[in-house]
Amino acid sequence: MTASPLIGVLALQGDIKEHELALTAVGARTARVRTEAELAQVDGLVIPGGESTTMSNLAIRMNLIDPLRAASKAGLPMYGSCAGMIMLAAHVTDARPDQQTIGGLDVTVRRNAFGRQVDSFEIDLDISGFGPEPFRAVFIRAPLVESVDSGVEVLSTLQRGGAAGTIVAVRQGVRLATSFHPELTGDTRIHELFVEIVRQHS
Repeated sequence: MTASPLIGVLALQGDIKEHELALTAVGARTARVRTEAELAQVDGLVIPGGESTTMSNLAIRMNLIDPLRAASKAGLPMYGSCAGMIMLAAHVTDARPDQQTIGGLDVTVRRNAFGRQVDSFEIDLDISGFGPEPFRAVFIRAPLVESVDSGVEVLSTLQRGGAAGTIVAVRQGVRLATSFHPELTGDTRIHELFVEIVRQHS
């Protein structure tokens, strides 16, 4: 078990610095990942929020999409927030024809499911294993999980409003994904969970 694992943040596009700060706050070391060589050095990988189509296109252009897929298949722990969830999803119902994903998370995701940026919102969530204190979640042009396979654990769903019951956080083995942006709130419990997953895997 590695006390202070080296966790990469996929540094193609999105809120990279915010994830680095959250990971450092919970005892991890961080490294930005833009190349296959950099990917090979890390104990786990965060795919940040941003724009999933842009992220996909950059990964293809930089010859990184196949190494990312290979790392996922080899069991590298990965956490995706918002666009990162889309990148990890096995199926995306409304993806552009040219969009490619890393895969490895057996879920079906719908992009921009909650509307445009002006429709962003915050809400308190109950997250499995986090105790009674709610998690304040920030949703920005967020995806939702339409369905999960039997091996996927649902960690949280929306509890009120027209979207009540919508799945917004999942885990499958060493893969973790959220529709929301925990790196924007100061609540580090999602990052703590991922760091612990990486430690146990290491």
